[in-house]
Amino acid sequence: MGIIVPAIIPTSKRDLEEKLARLKGIATEVQIDIVDGKFAAPASWPYVDSASFVAEAMLPFLGDFRFEMDLMVRDPEQVTGTWIAAGASRIIAHFESTTYLPQLVTDLKVKYGHEKGFATELLAFGISVQIDTNLELIEPYLNDVDFVQFMGIKHIGVQGQPFATEVLNKIAVFRKRHRDIPIQVDGGIHHESAELLLKAGVSRLIVGSSIWNSANVKEEYERLVALTETHGLYE
Repeated sequence: MGIIVPAIIPTSKRDLEEKLARLKGIATEVQIDIVDGKFAAPASWPYVDSASFVAEAMLPFLGDFRFEMDLMVRDPEQVTGTWIAAGASRIIAHFESTTYLPQLVTDLKVKYGHEKGFATELLAFGISVQIDTNLELIEPYLNDVDFVQFMGIKHIGVQGQPFATEVLNKIAVFRKRHRDIPIQVDGGIHHESAELLLKAGVSRLIVGSSIWNSANVKEEYERLVALTETHGLYE
């Protein structure tokens, strides 16, 4: 069954806290997009006021949500550990953002005990690929990831962009090769694209502007969840 996960690109710590407060009691999983202004732009919290990473003690509302950190940052291996220490249980590194992905995978194993498919409720790791990235390039890392995230938009780091339908073909190719690896899509998710993606076998949909621009966050979230019950794949 598909899962709808609200996405937040926080402009400040206060903005993050306010959005989480609005989601409390509605969703239990949230993706926080961390944008450094270098790999992707514009910068989000905690980079918005500084060119460098600003460590935070713990993520807010830690007892109410399971946090997924989408690290749209250059060299994510440098900050992954800090976000895990802050309470994140799902980490996403963008394939295009680093040349040290093997080291990141090793660090997750050695320092945090991560193994593919083991205790994913405590720590899950995924890689994200952009629309123009050749799928062959991520093949060497698939034995070490719990899921793959496909970007559904052409310019990452900005909510409200149109859905890029060409991602559907990439998903079809990947799913044919790797039926056991969960797929999630981030960007351009609305009712129409959600139906297409769920039918294509996507198991998680990361939703930003469709939720935040709605008149009622709870009702919009529930409408999207309802789609997973009629269009998701059950295998």
